[in-house]
Amino acid sequence: MVGNTQPLRIGVLAFQGDVREHILVLERLGAEVIKVRRPEELASIDGLVIPGGESSVMDKLVRLFGMYEPLTAAIAAGLPVLGTCAGLIMLSNNILDAMDDQKSLGGLDVDVRRNAFGTQIDSFETNLSMPVVTKDPIAATFIRAPIVERVGAGVTVLARLDDGRIVAVEEGNLLGISFHPEVNGDTRIHEYFLGRVAASRELQES
Repeated sequence: MVGNTQPLRIGVLAFQGDVREHILVLERLGAEVIKVRRPEELASIDGLVIPGGESSVMDKLVRLFGMYEPLTAAIAAGLPVLGTCAGLIMLSNNILDAMDDQKSLGGLDVDVRRNAFGTQIDSFETNLSMPVVTKDPIAATFIRAPIVERVGAGVTVLARLDDGRIVAVEEGNLLGISFHPEVNGDTRIHEYFLGRVAASRELQES
């Protein structure tokens, strides 16, 4: 990787969701990947992926295993994080239709709506324009996906659907997307994230 011969060490939050799928993509791109379930594992990684899954279940497990405070501290300290689908919900400051007692980790100054597209049978795939990531369209798979309904002043919108709804954002060290880049063989989102992680590591080492 840039500026450092050591591979990037990426954690995947491994309580629930598409853990294996993200690991396979990241390893294919040359990263060293570990499953993250304990606070001490956060200290050993250069970046973190919060996968798709069920956000309310993920939230309960994060708190049950004592990971809520370590994760919020790592986010606040600048750890690069990619949140996909449920991961985007976990990173949002506000969940508009949260389950009872559901919490998010926060960090992204956005409001999200869970399951904005309906049930599993309403899943779909479309091509997205994401010029910050690539000049060519990205095939995006939406499965019970959230939508970003409000963005704060410091948030950059990376992609919208044709009807204008926001499905990808970034702010500081955080990248959140509504869709599942790990399921269709397109690695460009992960490549973009690894580039952000490499830049962050370079900055820390300089």
